[in-house]
Amino acid sequence: MKAIIGRKMGMTEVFAKDGLMYAVTVVEVLPNYVLQVKTKEKDGYDALQVGIEEQKESRVNSPLRGHFKKADVAPKQIIRELKGDELTNYKVGDVLKADLFVAGEKIDVIGASKGKGYSGTIKRYGHHIGPKGHGSGYHRGQGSFANNGRCNNRVLPGKKMSGHHGNLSSTILNLAVIESNAEKNYILVKGAIPGPKKGIVMIRSAIKFSKKNTIDVHELVDFTPANETPVETAIKEETKGE
Repeated sequence: MKAIIGRKMGMTEVFAKDGLMYAVTVVEVLPNYVLQVKTKEKDGYDALQVGIEEQKESRVNSPLRGHFKKADVAPKQIIRELKGDELTNYKVGDVLKADLFVAGEKIDVIGASKGKGYSGTIKRYGHHIGPKGHGSGYHRGQGSFANNGRCNNRVLPGKKMSGHHGNLSSTILNLAVIESNAEKNYILVKGAIPGPKKGIVMIRSAIKFSKKNTIDVHELVDFTPANETPVETAIKEETKGE
């Protein structure tokens, strides 16, 4: 298994030379610099600590500044840990790029779902709305808080109530890579992935059993202008209606 960190930029569509259309999400995958290699002997588990997106040194505290200096890497804004048996050969200072994954490969994408603020139980959990006719005064209430005679001195934990909706870790399984480009730093993922635009996501190898670990991806037509990357194209399409 392998993994890499990227940033969701938006959705667009690409076409194959035979006319087939793929609805894809553009993930900007900047070089992932290895900052630390964690091992079972020293840390209790195997993982790579990576960083992306450069940051001004003046905005980094002293301990982190020393951490980056030890790895001989410029300060990074986002730091994450990646796990996978195919990442064990990397060393501090090495770089993971978008070509870690190839077209047709099955993947899982992990990200934080869109936050929807404070929501009621109908929106948050899909509860039924109350009757609206015949003088009913109950439309969007939370329902009974009774515990069927058990432990009536409190509301038992787990009761579905209104509260913060969204902004939780979400995983979409068995998606597919349509294209990866290490020169222009992007991966095109078939279908939708979790999170808002510009949200951080992790792409990893698919972990659930599938009859086919790859799919046949037809050769794509390149409509991108010479001086414009697919990431910039996706941003333009997303901002057209704004």
